[in-house]
Amino acid sequence: IKSIKNLGCTLVCSKKLDAVEAQRFVSLIDGDYNVHMMLDGLPNLNGLRETQHSKRGFPVGFYREVGNGKRAHFLNNHLSMAILYNKGTEFEGIRVVGFKIQPFSVKHDFTTDSLGNKKSDFCKNTTNLDFSKVTELQQIDSKTGEIAFTYDVIWVQSDIKWSHRWDIYLTADPDREIHYFSIVNSLMITLFLTGVVAMIMLRALNKDIRMYNEAQSIEEAQEESGWKLVHGDVFRCPSIFPDLLAALVGTGVQLFIMTLTTISFAFMGFLSPANRGGMLTTVLVLFVLSGSAAGYWSARIYKFFGKKEWKKNILLTAILFPGIVFSIFWMLDISMWIEGSSTAVPFGTFVGLLLMWLGVSAPLVLLGSYWGFKAPAISLPVRINQIARHIPEQSFYASTIFSAILGGVLPFGAVCIELFFIMSALWLHQIYYVFGFLSVVFLILVVTCAEIAIVMCYFQLCGEDYRWWWRSFIGPGTSSLYLFAYSIWYYISKLELERGLTSFIYFGYMLLISIAFAILTGTVGFLSCFWFTRRIYAAIKVD
Repeated sequence: IKSIKNLGCTLVCSKKLDAVEAQRFVSLIDGDYNVHMMLDGLPNLNGLRETQHSKRGFPVGFYREVGNGKRAHFLNNHLSMAILYNKGTEFEGIRVVGFKIQPFSVKHDFTTDSLGNKKSDFCKNTTNLDFSKVTELQQIDSKTGEIAFTYDVIWVQSDIKWSHRWDIYLTADPDREIHYFSIVNSLMITLFLTGVVAMIMLRALNKDIRMYNEAQSIEEAQEESGWKLVHGDVFRCPSIFPDLLAALVGTGVQLFIMTLTTISFAFMGFLSPANRGGMLTTVLVLFVLSGSAAGYWSARIYKFFGKKEWKKNILLTAILFPGIVFSIFWMLDISMWIEGSSTAVPFGTFVGLLLMWLGVSAPLVLLGSYWGFKAPAISLPVRINQIARHIPEQSFYASTIFSAILGGVLPFGAVCIELFFIMSALWLHQIYYVFGFLSVVFLILVVTCAEIAIVMCYFQLCGEDYRWWWRSFIGPGTSSLYLFAYSIWYYISKLELERGLTSFIYFGYMLLISIAFAILTGTVGFLSCFWFTRRIYAAIKVD
């Protein structure tokens, strides 16, 4: 392809397919696979006509039903390319502002010239190609002979400016109106629930605090019930895996900082879709640089629990989540190496990621933990009793399993609509660039996790059950189970992955995303409940 030079029908190559290669093309056509090309950083759009909607790539081919459940498969072996360019006065030369491809299926007949070169009869007329007069398409089956691959190029001057060449990719979405309506609808519902929950909680808490702080007789004090009775046990160290809980909270803070900063950068326009892989690189760098925050908060919570094994805390925070991610990613990459996939991460890149983990992230966790253990311990609003209080028998709806299942519904419901578009961007090669809405959804998620955790913690304390530490984390964190279940539904209804390796890669990455989502939402719930309990117990008088 030469600049501003139209090119007529040109033969790229010809190839004679064997039965295995032909069947490979048939399977790609049945699987609705697309071919994606790029020119000057722009993905190709399918079709040459002006349209308000963009569809990237072009299909490998198509099929037609021929009866008796059989299909005739046809290969798109000719590409008509249209390259849009802008020739302004403020710069020299031209700038590519659009790239479109219209695929066609053409059965070529060959002739050989005096020099022995093969030429396609269809390409004899290189200037005025009329594909409506093509009578024979390039069918592909086990008996397919030699196939010719051809293309033609036309340059079209356009008024589109360089700064707006991505607009059709980012804004011309046929589901745009539905997308906006769904997000606004979700926002309104969540804000309404926020107001209702806040009003109920404020009224109930104010009534409880006034009742507890009023002068009471000895008989009235003995008849007390509710969350004040467990004031001597509410800050007792969790009996099950306190070191693991502290490490998870630290990692959750790290993920929260990474997610918030990435969305902020994208919202301000620093992450362009023209920079392929820019989003993933930003996520990795921010996660590594946020290691000190993970170490700091993990150490603070661990010190609040009264634990002294600081080495164990640092090691667990530094290797727990990165180790899980590295292990799963290693298995996926080995599978792709064995299969010979071109998407397998090179060994050098893998070593670089390992060095980022052990050489940058882990030392930053150590530094943050040093600051956390050196900082003064978080103060207690009430004293902890030496003997643990007996916990009365709880109703079934107050059990950990029931509250965990219920606690994950609202956080997942806050993001399930936006999740469809994110999944389409991840697995269906769509471009996602509505980061303003994503910022709103992330805020809704954080507020919803905090609210549902506080409400469930309040009712748990009213039932005189002070074991709220793990439940405040597990409640919002179970939204990840709904997320993984959603990925299963998406796999069945939207994706047609025929090969086992492809399915293995899909569920492997979705498992990683679900684990990160669980830690993030669980941390928001835990820290919200931690703040809530310290505030309410600091507001009452305890004899």
